[in-house]
Amino acid sequence: MKKILLLSLFVFTAAVLAAQSYQIAVVPKGTTHEFWKSIHAGALAAAEELKTEGVNVNVIWKGPLREDDREQQVQVVENFVARRVSGIVLAPLDARALVAPVETAVRARIPVVIIDSGLNSAAPASTVSTDNYKGGVLGARRLGELLGGSGNVILLRVLAGSSSTEQREAGFLDTMKAEFPGIRILSSDQHAGATRDTAYRVSQNLLNRFGRDVQGVFAPNESSATGMLLALRDAGLAGGRVKFVGFDTGTQTLAGLRAGDLQGLVVQNPFRMGYLGVKTMAAVLRGQPVGKEIDTGCVLVTAENLGEPAIADLINPPLDRYLK
Repeated sequence: MKKILLLSLFVFTAAVLAAQSYQIAVVPKGTTHEFWKSIHAGALAAAEELKTEGVNVNVIWKGPLREDDREQQVQVVENFVARRVSGIVLAPLDARALVAPVETAVRARIPVVIIDSGLNSAAPASTVSTDNYKGGVLGARRLGELLGGSGNVILLRVLAGSSSTEQREAGFLDTMKAEFPGIRILSSDQHAGATRDTAYRVSQNLLNRFGRDVQGVFAPNESSATGMLLALRDAGLAGGRVKFVGFDTGTQTLAGLRAGDLQGLVVQNPFRMGYLGVKTMAAVLRGQPVGKEIDTGCVLVTAENLGEPAIADLINPPLDRYLK
């Protein structure tokens, strides 16, 4: 009888331990930009914290190299479904193209949590992201105030189909129209593409065309802001000659802010986004309730508030601690 009881206890304990051990795939839009490195570090921080709670999470980090490679991201998700991972945390490159693989995963009883950018599907358990429309509003208000409510501006878009940046672009344009009727949009139909190099070339073309007339520019992500920054410098329009508001932090954009070449950055919290993405997925897997929409926040960073402790913590996440 004692042996039977001991065997039953062993089986029960093993089952509990197995139930508390998860393989969570985290699939970013790309793997080169500093934004995604912060997401990765946050995901690993969540796994480390969960381990102290007795939940063993193995984060599997894999995504496309470029942020315009929809086919590769679809393949990555499909491969994780085939591997039967416990759950998938996904930053979809395209709000429509990733619907089918995500819904396939959910039908296979592999839950999905969306981070960073929206998906046109009700299948995901939760979405953890910035209020991207609000981010565009913050960018528009900063640029409108810098220009005193009048002048000509350029909106450099990012990628068609990217829900996060499309929402920022919409927030920017709507706010300019509603709150700054004296500002004229010279261009809002050019896309920077997936990399800093493509953004640089598109920015050069825009400044060659509108450089004599433009007084302000808004670029709604890290790569577009970096490309535009370099183009403004090359054209002799940096240093505040053309007021420039960007989005997301990066080594070059932060240096540009300190040098006076950018007058504002709308900053997300990608470390927190990666952290909450994995924490939310762990909660889903453990049968705990989660919010359908979780806002990770965004703030406007300027040269004036750059040294504040809260801002310093935001723009300097502990990457070295987690990304060995």
